[in-house]
Amino acid sequence: MAPTLNHDKSTVNLDFYTVNVMALTTLNAGLSYLQQKRQKKKADISSGVQPNSIQPGDAGYEVFKKRFLQVYLCVFGADWLQGPYIYPMYKDEKGLSEETVAHLFTTGFLAAAVSATFVGSLADRYGRRAACRFFCITYSASCITILFDNVIVLFLGRVLGGISTTLMYSVFESWMVTEYHCQRLDEMGGSLNDMFGIMTTLNSVVAIVAGLFAQCISDSLGTQKAPFLAAVLCLVLAFLSISKHWSENYGETAAHVTFLSTQGEPEKNGFRLIKEDKRLWALGITSCFFEGSMYLWIFFKFPALRLTHQLNGKGTDLPFGTIFAALMCAMMLGSMFFTWYTALPAGRWVIPASNLLSLCLMVAACCFLIPVLTRDEEITFWCFCVFEICVGIYFPTMGNLKENIVDDGVRAKVYGILRVPLNIFVVIGLGLTREGERHRDFIFRICGGALIAAGVVVRALMKE
Repeated sequence: MAPTLNHDKSTVNLDFYTVNVMALTTLNAGLSYLQQKRQKKKADISSGVQPNSIQPGDAGYEVFKKRFLQVYLCVFGADWLQGPYIYPMYKDEKGLSEETVAHLFTTGFLAAAVSATFVGSLADRYGRRAACRFFCITYSASCITILFDNVIVLFLGRVLGGISTTLMYSVFESWMVTEYHCQRLDEMGGSLNDMFGIMTTLNSVVAIVAGLFAQCISDSLGTQKAPFLAAVLCLVLAFLSISKHWSENYGETAAHVTFLSTQGEPEKNGFRLIKEDKRLWALGITSCFFEGSMYLWIFFKFPALRLTHQLNGKGTDLPFGTIFAALMCAMMLGSMFFTWYTALPAGRWVIPASNLLSLCLMVAACCFLIPVLTRDEEITFWCFCVFEICVGIYFPTMGNLKENIVDDGVRAKVYGILRVPLNIFVVIGLGLTREGERHRDFIFRICGGALIAAGVVVRALMKE
């Protein structure tokens, strides 16, 4: 009788996560309908000029958007394919201890922190397109190392993964924003606000599909290595598309001589640029505490859910792919809310981007602190969903703020440097990792407090 009872409980649990996926998908569909209805109304008023006027060789906004997004989604799709399985693959399939897994993660973030001090500068100098292609090579190599059981090779893979992560979160967006400005796409009806919202929304869709696909192929092939090999295919496609469709852009252009070197003068130091602008200080602190907390949460979310699952007498098995899909649905909801909200006409209920960011940080803090106070599986899961909604709002909001503050000439350099503190934050957090729930609770409290502090800093230093 006991096995049957456990099986029934497991079925109830699977239904709980499936129902949440369905509910979040419905909310997304409703918000998407409202956005499309608004866009159609706007298009009727302005009687569209874009699609019909774009010729094959023109750098029109729609062509630009298509060429960038197909690469962007392949790149992040490769990253999302691994999402549900990085921790379980190291811990369960390879049988490594939690401390060793933490050291692997720490190595990756340490490599990211070190590389963040120079990869952006190199990308600005030698070309963002070249840096994007280099990323595809290094990240593919990182995925391939997962085929080996040798710990040294696995650590090498994390080093390559850390460097790749820095490139992924700096050079692609830098290329896009600079190319957007160079082609004057705002004059063709383009909108970077819209672009940032679309990027995060479609990224969430890709994450959902990738999570479910990763679960499908890992179950079918009987190994958690399968999603990593599928990621390599995505990266090959991205490399080919970049090579064929993207033009090169650099940091050192005549249009940005105020930030860059003129004849005989040394190039202005990226750290000094950040030091001299309090808004960049605020963005750096926010990036450190929010994204750093997000990475720590990625490491601890499944163990935290597994603990609540066990305490409810449901065993240790969780539907990782389904949970991942639900969380990505929540992130998509956040990004769609951002796109909908920022398109509203100015009024009493529309707040500046910096205030929206500050509010987002405060809500995210609660999502870390509440699971410390309760061991209820449903409440913990819902807190994680709300945190993902905050993630969906955070990235386009930060993209908007950085685009307005950072000059194109030093964009990749500054974006890279802004990632140094967050990687150090994560390295310290993971370096202290120990087995057990007490340590997870301690980390969650630290993250909650850090997010509250970041919200206060943004409110104080980024008044609009």
